[in-house]
Amino acid sequence: MEAVYINTPLGIAKIEGDEDGLTSITVYDSEEELSDIIPELLEDAVYQLREYFEGTRKEFSLTLNPEGTDFQKKVWQALQQIPYGKTISYLELSKTLGDTKAIRAVASANGQNPLWIVIPCHRVIGSDGSLTGYAGGLHRKKWLLEHESPVKQQTLF
Repeated sequence: MEAVYINTPLGIAKIEGDEDGLTSITVYDSEEELSDIIPELLEDAVYQLREYFEGTRKEFSLTLNPEGTDFQKKVWQALQQIPYGKTISYLELSKTLGDTKAIRAVASANGQNPLWIVIPCHRVIGSDGSLTGYAGGLHRKKWLLEHESPVKQQTLF
């Protein structure tokens, strides 16, 4: 298992993976020590994440290998179908997976996503449009959704 720490607009991101693919991306508030050397097998992930944050990448083309149950992996696969700049509700995601009664299980699997940003769990919102639940904190979810928004609003202050 290889790991690298890079600086992002959301904090220090730890990217982990092995020859089978990326296993996790986590963003920290604390000051982790940035990596001087990027392991060769993580170079593409670092490059694509930097492009995403620069606003030049809308889709990732990385080999993913997250650990999880079959159900979690099914949810994470469905999350990857949500287009950049779009959102869906937890209920809509449950319908996509064929069981509206599984909404809590779907929300739980969404929250267990180990590959933040690349598997876009931030694109799932409450049925009323509210920003609900994000393992990385709602401030990060808000930032990611604004970053992906096709309409850029200027702040007045």
